[in-house]
Amino acid sequence: MSIQHHPAFNLIGIAVRTTNENGQAATDIPALWGRFMAEGILQQIPGRIDDTIYCLYTGYEKDHTRPYTTLLGCRVANLEHIPEGMTGKSIEGAAYEKFVAKGDPMKGSVYNEWLKIWSADIPRTFIADFEVYGPKSQQPDAEVDIFLGVKF
Repeated sequence: MSIQHHPAFNLIGIAVRTTNENGQAATDIPALWGRFMAEGILQQIPGRIDDTIYCLYTGYEKDHTRPYTTLLGCRVANLEHIPEGMTGKSIEGAAYEKFVAKGDPMKGSVYNEWLKIWSADIPRTFIADFEVYGPKSQQPDAEVDIFLGVKF
């Protein structure tokens, strides 16, 4: 784990408002991923910087126990052209604590890392947290970077 400063960036993708209450996010977020893949959302994002997929958690009502928004998309240079049915979000530069989920994401590696995070005493901002699904996430020994906004 390490604290890093991330500069501001923009994302465009599809989003859902969900909550961890009653396991709702465990239904909503996989459904969002399913739609992202089935509808070829990646290829529809205009001006994407690359094919790295970001899963952003933002708009927290309070903390991870209350409703929040999950956006699944890609980094873009700007938010000038947001296709109908998609959402654009600008993330301010901030301090983030980095975690790495190791193992197959389809077998719960990312979720298991979140379970550890939720039970840890981390001074989170609850403004924006995100996962990065880059080339390492496609390997047999997958790694997904998780960045938590922290008070610094």
